[in-house]
Amino acid sequence: MTTAPFGTVAVEPFGDSAVMVTVPHAEQTVRRSAIVAFRDRFLAHRPHGVLDVVSGLESLLIEFDPLRTAPEHVEYAVRLLARWAPGDGPEPPRLVREFAVPVVFDEEAGPDLESVAEEVGLHPAEVVEAIAKSTFTVALLGAAMAPMMDGLELPGPVRRRAEPRTDVAPGAIMIAGDNAIIQPFPGPTGWRVVGRTPHTIVDISRPDPVSFGPGDVMRFVPVTRDEAAALDAGFLLPVEVSL
Repeated sequence: MTTAPFGTVAVEPFGDSAVMVTVPHAEQTVRRSAIVAFRDRFLAHRPHGVLDVVSGLESLLIEFDPLRTAPEHVEYAVRLLARWAPGDGPEPPRLVREFAVPVVFDEEAGPDLESVAEEVGLHPAEVVEAIAKSTFTVALLGAAMAPMMDGLELPGPVRRRAEPRTDVAPGAIMIAGDNAIIQPFPGPTGWRVVGRTPHTIVDISRPDPVSFGPGDVMRFVPVTRDEAAALDAGFLLPVEVSL
């Protein structure tokens, strides 16, 4: 382990061509925010031989080419970057993008909304209000580049479905635990579906298939079905950029 300005970083081998980086800390929020901070720093100073960096909610998997570098070299780079105190190196400020995502919350768009409300002891309208008041931070890009987000503020964590749905529509807003995610393409899920946005979240025909990344902020804005139909809701874009 090595001391870092955002906590302590642990580096463990992960097979022959990867290392796993974590931040041991008692507080979940610290672990998650610290690993995002380290990810940004690592990508800004990507070492030779690194092939890919895969974000987890509380971990960072660094994959490398064993023919171009060695595990000890990657680990040394991780520890060196973690030792930097603010101002020790050229670390550009991270731009935080903000998104206002229109969402239809009704029985058709959110078939699990009523059962979620019953589980947490609220009326469905109160669940929608709580979701709208929550500030979601993108923790990582999951399968198919879906944004997995922290920040759901309900009276308690939300259980996943006992029987996963087999075909959820793209744009579905889904929650589980204290997290939210947006379904980019049709497919199965065990997350609870509470609404749907008319926006396209991932477009693989674009040079940049997504407009968001870890650390960006999303807020869900309730709209009626008629309001959603009237929107020019194409590819999701940020509404504001701030330091």
